[in-house]
Amino acid sequence: MMNTTIDENLKECMEACLRCLKECNFCYNACLQEQDIDMMRECIRLDRECAEICALAASAISRNSPFMKEICLLCAQICEACGQECAKHEHHEHCKRCAEICFQCAEACKKMAS
Repeated sequence: MMNTTIDENLKECMEACLRCLKECNFCYNACLQEQDIDMMRECIRLDRECAEICALAASAISRNSPFMKEICLLCAQICEACGQECAKHEHHEHCKRCAEICFQCAEACKKMAS
């Protein structure tokens, strides 16, 4: 049986992943509406990568996957990459918000996997 600290870390990580999934999908859609879509290309790509790994990580946590820690460490890497890219577009509110949520998710994933 898991102790409450581990349970809390798992719960926080899963919630952070679900928040990040939602925010990345929102940012992805908003980026597609931008005038200069070429400038947003890498942001759009990383939003998709990040949303996908966040969905996988949340699913892995919910089913207590034996690969949960490895998936969450990869999730943290992708969240950081997405956050760094989104942070470059500080004049877009959706990118600023996405970067913040990505960095929070990366921290939650690293904490859970440690």
